[in-house]
Amino acid sequence: MKIYNFDELVNRQDTNCVKYDGRLQFFGNNDVLPLWVADMDFKTPDFITEAVQLRAQHAIYGYTFRPDSYNNAIIHWLKTRHNWEIQKEWIHFSPGVVPALAMSVMCFTEPGDSVIVQPPVYFPFFSAVKNSDRELIENPLKLQNGRYFMDFEDLEKKIQADTKMLLLCNPHNPGGMAWTKKELQKLGEICIANNIIVVSDEIHSDLIFKGHRHIPFASVSEEFAMNSITCMAPSKTFNIAGLSTSFMVMPNKKIFDKYDNLMKGTHLYGGNIFGSVALEAAYTKGSDWLDQMMNYVEGNYDFMEQFLKENIPLIIPMRPEATYLVWLDFSALRLKDADINSRLIKAGVGLNRGVQFGRQGKGFMRLNIGCPRSILEEALERMKKEFAE
Repeated sequence: MKIYNFDELVNRQDTNCVKYDGRLQFFGNNDVLPLWVADMDFKTPDFITEAVQLRAQHAIYGYTFRPDSYNNAIIHWLKTRHNWEIQKEWIHFSPGVVPALAMSVMCFTEPGDSVIVQPPVYFPFFSAVKNSDRELIENPLKLQNGRYFMDFEDLEKKIQADTKMLLLCNPHNPGGMAWTKKELQKLGEICIANNIIVVSDEIHSDLIFKGHRHIPFASVSEEFAMNSITCMAPSKTFNIAGLSTSFMVMPNKKIFDKYDNLMKGTHLYGGNIFGSVALEAAYTKGSDWLDQMMNYVEGNYDFMEQFLKENIPLIIPMRPEATYLVWLDFSALRLKDADINSRLIKAGVGLNRGVQFGRQGKGFMRLNIGCPRSILEEALERMKKEFAE
């Protein structure tokens, strides 16, 4: 088995990289260590770059389609990694999971309908609803003993006659919960009883910490499968977000056909050559790399947790069950959110502001630990100098 080096530093500047080349725009400072955008600073694995380079050697990049081997790679990956058996006829393309959320809202609800989200949550959930002229209903998560839980009592109170959809973040971003079968079961039963379709963003499904597992919402029962759309991609897992390739799983043929008509009408179904090649390589050869990468990320979290405990104990991390994102609680510092952000920038660290994820994110910041440990250590040392007192 090949051993991969996740300590290697890769210079990403001047590559039109949002994470690094967007620092001046977002932080007003090109010198901050960027631990914000949810892509990793690890090299895209060699088996993917080699597959893309091999295809690139052909001199023509014309119109293309996705072969059976593409679908078979998805089917095999979901079976072996998540014990979920799907069929080729359930798979459809999307240029990204965020576009998939927006297109699902447009396709399966009408203007004026209400859509439920569970904040704090990945901020495109809000815009997917509001920008489509739908009513946003918030069913906030409950924070208990360092973990978020779904508030089912509040959910049932918030449902209206025109509530048609719930956007689920599974695993959760930014909290990092890998929702349990019991949690998903209760959520699904409420949605079935109220004719609410569930659109499940499962882009972080492969990034699971030891002692936890990812349960696809649609895998809980056939009834849930027929009342859901699952959005997945290899982009977070293998650091290939720039290839704009994701997929949707829709066992219900009526749902599939309606989405298919939207894609055909907008001519968005083509995708790109290299994204398809990368997905197939990732899901065919990626298991060992992924296991090693997640071991390294867990080590990063353990290092960070210990560092904060010893040096800045008032900043409290929420231990993730999944993802390479950490939700940091700054509230014990008794600072305003704008002050937390400005002092981090002053220290030379760029994080995501918690209020981006909803008002429930007040006092929090999101930190990306998908990076070489030396970068994480330098960021923490900078935070120590600014906040230790």
